[in-house]
Amino acid sequence: MRKRALITGASRGIGAETARALAGDGYDLVLVCRRSINRLEELKKELEGTYDICCQTVLCDVSDAGQVETMIKQAGEIHVLVNNAAISYVGLLTDMSIQQWHDVMDTNLNALFYTCRLVIPQMVQRKAGRIINVSSVWGNVGASMEVAYSTAKGGVNSFTKALAKELAPSGIQVNGVAFGVIDTDMNACFTREEMESLREEIPADRIGSAREAGEMIRQMLYLPDYLTGQMIAMDGGWI
Repeated sequence: MRKRALITGASRGIGAETARALAGDGYDLVLVCRRSINRLEELKKELEGTYDICCQTVLCDVSDAGQVETMIKQAGEIHVLVNNAAISYVGLLTDMSIQQWHDVMDTNLNALFYTCRLVIPQMVQRKAGRIINVSSVWGNVGASMEVAYSTAKGGVNSFTKALAKELAPSGIQVNGVAFGVIDTDMNACFTREEMESLREEIPADRIGSAREAGEMIRQMLYLPDYLTGQMIAMDGGWI
């Protein structure tokens, strides 16, 4: 039986490239996004046609615990969970509404609790499984004008390390990757000049690609079992 991976935020960017990378390795996929069902269906068609795998597409707002519970029931057996869905808020903390704060926390951090608590029991029963949480370098060092995002990603880092200790006796590997600046739609809020300024700070002298990020996540599935509870930075030497 082929293994199945569930990827949140799979309709574009890092999530879509992760799907392509895992499909290339023969994984069946459960592709999850909040609203872009047309993109998700196009990706499903591409991957099934190219790699001869099975894809399931699910609309789910991962910030909603009830929707996540329904989605996990529909997904069935999951061997790999990639928590990738995220949103950002760029602006002064004092300009941020309480609802905007909750939206960032619910999507970027609470969603990990919602997905993991429901997938873990089947992984424990099998004594095997892989959970990969997508984070950011801002979770390590913080970013001005992105306090909520930085806070949530810092929580992702701690969540990953603590859960890895909890699940290691059951043979389940939990790791995360903290990305630097990656060329995705999340950065569309920045001007060309701002992105160029960021590029100049990066020793690799370029912005990372979503394809590289997806490949990084794929490679994390093949780490030695003894490597767990780690946040691996991929940022071109920036931070």
